[in-house]
Amino acid sequence: MSLNIPGILAPFHLLKNPRLVIPHVTVKDIRQIDFLALRNAGYRGAVFDKDNCLTIPYEDILVPQLNVSLKGHELKNVIIVGNSAGTKYDAGGIQAESVSYHLSVPVLRHDTLKPGYSCIASIRSYFSSLSVPIPDDELVIVGDRIFTDVIMANRMRSGFASSSNDAPARARIGGPLAIWTDGVWQKESMTMRWAERRLLDLVRKWAGHGETSSVGTDIFVRELPSPEPRKTGSALTKFLGMTR
Repeated sequence: MSLNIPGILAPFHLLKNPRLVIPHVTVKDIRQIDFLALRNAGYRGAVFDKDNCLTIPYEDILVPQLNVSLKGHELKNVIIVGNSAGTKYDAGGIQAESVSYHLSVPVLRHDTLKPGYSCIASIRSYFSSLSVPIPDDELVIVGDRIFTDVIMANRMRSGFASSSNDAPARARIGGPLAIWTDGVWQKESMTMRWAERRLLDLVRKWAGHGETSSVGTDIFVRELPSPEPRKTGSALTKFLGMTR
């Protein structure tokens, strides 16, 4: 496993801005995300982590619990950004090709690991290169790690968020929507996950419990579906199919 220098240095940034660890939405897994509500709120692009978010760690096949096929849909506004596939440690881009093949989603090529600013620049470059560019405040960033995915999303906030209680959630966030999936498909790095969760609890107590809910992000969360297969497809399928 490659040494993640940006991730190691991230806690020092928290000394200046502890709120970087607070996600806007917390779900068990992506089945709880209401992608149709996100679409209706103006979100047009999504960045997904791979391991323990879409797949078992170090595997490239979608976990069967998600019960959704990503193949055959228009995925120009969705990318996977990980800290293995697509990085400079991915010799020849073999991992990225495998992930993209199995999930039918493009994998971002980037040299600096999450939550590094160079990685953020690569994400912005990708979405700004689309035929209809997507700004930061129309992005959703979904991942299972606080020190990488959540901090990266919050680092992309512009600082021009609206303070009006009447403003929609997207305007009040002023950047990407950070969605933290706090469940895991397979146990991995549990000590670090415990430390992340403990730190998040402390920062939430310090900042006030209602900080994230006050921006109206509860509308993006739904109940977990029943374990029975859903023949008509999930909300994620519909979201991926609508994005352009």
